Amino acid sequence: MCWTVLLLLVTLCVRGLNGEGGGQAQQPGHVSVVIVGGTGDLAKKYLWQGFFHLYASKVSSGSTFSFYAGGLSPADKAAPVLFEILKAVTCSKNVSRERCAILKEQFLRLSQYRQLTSLEEYQDLATHIEERLQEEGMKETGRLFYLSVPAFAYADVADKINKSCRPADGAWLRVVLEKPFGHDFRSAQVLAAQLSGSLKDEEMYRIDHYLGKQLVTQILPFRIDNKKVLDPIWNKHHIERVEIVLKETLDVKGRISFYDQYGVIRDVIQNHLTEVMALLTMKLPKNLSDSEEVLQNKLQILSSVLPLGKKQAVIGQYQTYTAEVQQELNKTKEHVSVTPTFAAVLAHIDEARYQGVPILLTSGKMLDERVGYARVLFKNDVFCLENHNALHCRPKQIVFHFGHGSLQYPAVLVSKNLFKPVLMDSEWKEVADHTDVSVLGLPISDYYVQTPKEQREAYTELISHIFAGRRNSFISTENLLASWGLWTPLLSSLASVYPRIYPGGADNGDLLDVCLKGRDLSYTNEVVLIGSDQMGGVGQNGFHVMQGKFRSSDMVSGWSEELVERLAADVEEAAEAAVGQSGVFHLALSGGSSPLALFHRLALHHFSFPWRSTHVWMVDERCVPPSEPDSNFHTLHGHLLEHVRIPYYNIHPMPVQLNQRLCVEEDGGARLYEGEIGRLVNGSSFHFVLLGVGYDGHTASLFPNSKEDKLEGGLVALTESPVKPHRRMSLTFEAINRAQRVALLVMGKGKHELMTQLSRVKDNPNKYPVTGVKPANGTLVWYIDYDALIG
Repeated sequence: MCWTVLLLLVTLCVRGLNGEGGGQAQQPGHVSVVIVGGTGDLAKKYLWQGFFHLYASKVSSGSTFSFYAGGLSPADKAAPVLFEILKAVTCSKNVSRERCAILKEQFLRLSQYRQLTSLEEYQDLATHIEERLQEEGMKETGRLFYLSVPAFAYADVADKINKSCRPADGAWLRVVLEKPFGHDFRSAQVLAAQLSGSLKDEEMYRIDHYLGKQLVTQILPFRIDNKKVLDPIWNKHHIERVEIVLKETLDVKGRISFYDQYGVIRDVIQNHLTEVMALLTMKLPKNLSDSEEVLQNKLQILSSVLPLGKKQAVIGQYQTYTAEVQQELNKTKEHVSVTPTFAAVLAHIDEARYQGVPILLTSGKMLDERVGYARVLFKNDVFCLENHNALHCRPKQIVFHFGHGSLQYPAVLVSKNLFKPVLMDSEWKEVADHTDVSVLGLPISDYYVQTPKEQREAYTELISHIFAGRRNSFISTENLLASWGLWTPLLSSLASVYPRIYPGGADNGDLLDVCLKGRDLSYTNEVVLIGSDQMGGVGQNGFHVMQGKFRSSDMVSGWSEELVERLAADVEEAAEAAVGQSGVFHLALSGGSSPLALFHRLALHHFSFPWRSTHVWMVDERCVPPSEPDSNFHTLHGHLLEHVRIPYYNIHPMPVQLNQRLCVEEDGGARLYEGEIGRLVNGSSFHFVLLGVGYDGHTASLFPNSKEDKLEGGLVALTESPVKPHRRMSLTFEAINRAQRVALLVMGKGKHELMTQLSRVKDNPNKYPVTGVKPANGTLVWYIDYDALIG
């Protein structure tokens, strides 16, 4: 039976089953659909179902189709696979059983498999299409190629399509490309250039399936329909913040080979969440059906996002990820992946309307629930003195709920203390009967709720848009490069950042909660999960929360910035405890470069530090005048003391210059300092001593092969350094080990080899003086950054 007769029969049957008859029939136009990679997972799960829905919805209006699955396998092997896929397609709920059976049978007959590996085979396909058109006397409307293949094959397939499969003048060509569209700006630019040699930009439909979600497609219509109410409040004066969130409960097993190269930002945030951000913030088009205007308005807002650096992001990785990488990619047990599986990014838009409005984009694997939403939270200037639960005192917000979560269905929710939205169109309905659930802090009954009458799969929605030529649901070359231009600098800055390890699911607790500080973003909880063979023998599945073990003492580790933040917080905590207990805090600080970051942190961020009750002492000093740059006191004063309000009589520099001489034993400088400590420090026990470690294992100014007998008994001694200036004054082990708390700060890759040695050697203060630090009644904590710890 020829195609024309079959199509006429199915059209008549469908119209009859629908009660249709007579009327002006649409002029038939034929579309050839080719799915390259037509028996793969994506085609099996989504594409064939989407094209069947397109066929079912358009056949009664006079459109005709032919469908081809292209692939690398020979037809005798792949055709049966295609047949099984096609048998599994389903009809919409409103389609009768009889009509569905006819549609499925016809769809099956109109579909075939063709091997597509060489240019000749693409030419054969084109010849076949043209012969069929001539035989049936059909007018060609267009050809649609869906490239469900790896991105590296795009340029080659596009070249073959261009050379052999273009339709005649008057018919369109549309080529659909699946993400990823590059790995960064440069690779996206290269790919775009390669494709532009074969295809025009208007012929390319870069698909982001998130743009096909029913709620995402309704963001712009919602803003337009409610423009009268939204215009006065859609700005910095009324919006508190915007949150765009995609949470998933699954891991990435089975996708490791792809995911480990991309990570969560490239996989989800650079595309899905960025597109949603653009829809929420872009200038409304005058004509929603004008694809060019919509795409230009998106481009304008993407170009207005302020640059993103690592201070605008936090990243994490679920605990078992590295083990999964080792298994799937055949890596050794020593291999550690730093690919993030969680990220939160804080964006701001450099436009007057949105100036200062924080936009938080968050996504991750192995989280507590599966849910996606965009939330616009408005400022509430109402203060309820007595009835705090009154409706007008509750959060004012609009939620575009993409699905899943406690609600389980897609919906637009507008809190009732904001406004009642216009019903979007005939395909949507208001929800009046509410279940007992809450959405983002409000019971569902506190919202006006709209939801689609019939839920449609995203690919089904987008395939209909491709057929209609609605390019505003897809990614143009300009917009793609603008997006990568925004995200590539951030990705580069995060390349050396170790992600926070989180256990997964409900066990995450508050580990991934974030805090907004101006334009910066950080974790609210400073606890970091880390894993390494250096952490007290912890294996790949064992992780310590901050305090690991190093040389049998407590250890805190993290990247340098967060490590210094933690150390500063610990110093302040110790100060507050000491002042609360005895009214005074005695802090002894070491010289060298390691403490500088701590000094800056204390001076610039710890405004509540009890400096008026703090006495600052020196752990060691070079025998140079205090006014010279080499002086430890000169460094301490310039980087910390002159920036805080500490009484001058609470500052205790070491007396290295007496009688116009430097560190002469007869002048008794060491004894003077020891006496001062004895008078002011109870039991000569400092509350907190900060030490560093030199490359040779020295600490304070206690160097290898020192004459220990000269240091025994006293609290302060003159010592000799192997480097200039040779003469030093230093607290002894006696003084250090009397302290209530000792912190050893070690940072930088240059210290990694030393840390490896120290993790293996026994106590030997003569060779490694730092091993002589063993507080008698206090605690020792090592603060080691990741560079020093794991290299």
